Amino acid sequence: MTATDLNLVKYQADRLFQRKRLFGFGIPAVIAVYFVYIFFAFDLPGLAQRANMDNAVTLASDSWSYKVHVTRDNRTGVVDYAVEGERKGRYPQGQRPDWVTGDEIVTVDLGAGHIVRYLPDNRTEVEIPGFPMITAQAEGRTVITNLPDDLPDWISASSRRVGITTPEGRITLTGARTEVFNYFPGWELFWFTLDSPYHGQGLTTILFGAQIDPARGNISGALSDWWNNAMWRHKDVAWAIGETILMAFLGTMGAAIIALPLAFLAAKRFSPIMLVRAATRRLFDFVRGVDALIWTVVLARAFGPGPLTGALAIVITDTGTFGKIFSESLENVDQKQIEGVASTGAKPLQRYRFGVIPQVVPVLLAQILYFLESNTRSATIIGAITGGGIGLMLTQAIQTQKDWEEVAYYITLIIAMVMFMDWFSGWLRGKLIGRKD
Repeated sequence: MTATDLNLVKYQADRLFQRKRLFGFGIPAVIAVYFVYIFFAFDLPGLAQRANMDNAVTLASDSWSYKVHVTRDNRTGVVDYAVEGERKGRYPQGQRPDWVTGDEIVTVDLGAGHIVRYLPDNRTEVEIPGFPMITAQAEGRTVITNLPDDLPDWISASSRRVGITTPEGRITLTGARTEVFNYFPGWELFWFTLDSPYHGQGLTTILFGAQIDPARGNISGALSDWWNNAMWRHKDVAWAIGETILMAFLGTMGAAIIALPLAFLAAKRFSPIMLVRAATRRLFDFVRGVDALIWTVVLARAFGPGPLTGALAIVITDTGTFGKIFSESLENVDQKQIEGVASTGAKPLQRYRFGVIPQVVPVLLAQILYFLESNTRSATIIGAITGGGIGLMLTQAIQTQKDWEEVAYYITLIIAMVMFMDWFSGWLRGKLIGRKD
């Protein structure tokens, strides 16, 4: 071996050593620097300080429970009882929960020894086991109490407002009103509101019992009251889900119809003019390069809010995606089938119809059905921006910061809708293509 060969071997060995050193030490160092950057860029220490587990627990519990408000107006002395404090959930005149008793002195038994008494002259007493009796007097906009200066964490007090949080419920006292919140598991009034004659009736009674409402049959009346439930708005929810699915369907199918002929212009095999191909491909890049949410905002300014705006946003974005997918499928068709159709004297359009389309249909349908399923999820977010579908109702429920059980209801329906579309697209794919995922 000559000196030149030895130098070459040494050079290659040094290169190999440097490469191993780079991969052995350089990559872990880059990863470590990356995680350090994340630590400070995302302000993880500040996030840990701002995190409030009590709020998280309250939010989680509100999603599967409801509260009944017992509210006294300190100006009139009138006591109201309402589920979630809403007019739609107010108890009818003369009715109230069985854990509230008394007339001149209204006693609210929260359970486990926690008792609140509404006394005359806007006075309130609160009994909590292991803590001295709390008394409060509302005078104008001021609340006067016997609370000590050193308060536990579960009591917040000022001259204008007193808040007491216990495992059995919450009490809020202000100059204007005194309010007790009693929590219960479940979604109250989900089937019937308090003013419905079917509220509190069992399924067996409704189906097989005596007629409850003299003016209506049990089944038809129960279905009508459930469908028109003002608290949970089942009719509006069903309409919103229909809008969401329609938005996804129109957007997906409209994009596929537009993209298919344009895909022929973007495929080299069917469009020999390079300028036409390049222009079509850049068009696909442009419309799919802008996210559907951005198109939604732009179109909402142009056409106003509504489900049609969301469908158009999906059409624009998916036209670019479908155009790229379809053109790539057209590039891979079997030329022999096209030649076979051409040998029969078929014209160019007939060659495409009988020689090309049958080859790409399975791929096209599979992609269209997949995007239909995916766009069903996207239409929920788009609907929150354009003002249509279940996404709008979900956003409104979140913005109230109190209807978390409705948020849980809408999320459950969205998951069920996506699962149904997944099953439906798989079933339809099997029927049209002859196979399933």
